[in-house]
Amino acid sequence: MKRVLTVAGSDCSGGAGIQADLKTFSAHGVFGMSVITSVVAENTSRVISFQDVTPDMISDQIDAVFEDIEVDAVKVGMLSCAATMRAVARKLEEYQPKWVVTDPVMYAKNGAPLMDPASTDTLVSDVLPRSDVVTPNIPEAERIAGIGIKTLDDMKRAAESIREMGPRYVIVKGGHSSGDAVDVLLGDAGFQFFSSERIDTKNTHGTGCTYSSAIASNLALGLTVERAVSRAKSYVTGAIRRAITIGRGYGPTNHFFDMYVNGLREETTDYE
Repeated sequence: MKRVLTVAGSDCSGGAGIQADLKTFSAHGVFGMSVITSVVAENTSRVISFQDVTPDMISDQIDAVFEDIEVDAVKVGMLSCAATMRAVARKLEEYQPKWVVTDPVMYAKNGAPLMDPASTDTLVSDVLPRSDVVTPNIPEAERIAGIGIKTLDDMKRAAESIREMGPRYVIVKGGHSSGDAVDVLLGDAGFQFFSSERIDTKNTHGTGCTYSSAIASNLALGLTVERAVSRAKSYVTGAIRRAITIGRGYGPTNHFFDMYVNGLREETTDYE
């Protein structure tokens, strides 16, 4: 079984962060492990507060995993401050995992900030160069690239700018645009575009975490980046289409929609 580690913040309501990552890993048939960077008190409507885990404890968690278990891919999510970013970057440099997928989480679904704006420079200097794939949405790409994004050409320009900062592949996600949800992937083969129908629902809590975790899972399973993104796009679209109405705000995606729709396969129902 392939093994994937998430380094991210927690979400006590279960829709995003570490919790969404572990559900996504399980849905893809890989073994999930976690390093918690921040404990976030949030629900579908608001972020009440968050408390950062100390850099030493973050480092110790990473050591605990890598000294004992082979890691096939790492997904990096919420890194709220420069000290956290530097701790994670040092360990990525030390252990050199085969794949690092970084989702530069800056805002919760309701718009609450989850990253200190002053730490953007550290994200660029320390984390992005140690990432193979970076998956910003449009607001995140605007901040990282320092440009406004209104059109598909703007998304392409932002991807080019971010790729110059060190990652091998950049995906600028189009969930915040209008029309079909078009994601722009830039890598060695140039631009590729992944489009899906925009689903009319407010229940999209945790989609960024889910998408990046699905990409990491597929890379661990041996897929190319292009195929990993394509399968992840299909998976997250299905999870949104069958999203769960929970809470008063933005409900979560349905990470196990395939199991809920089709049930367990016959050969997996005998537990004796």
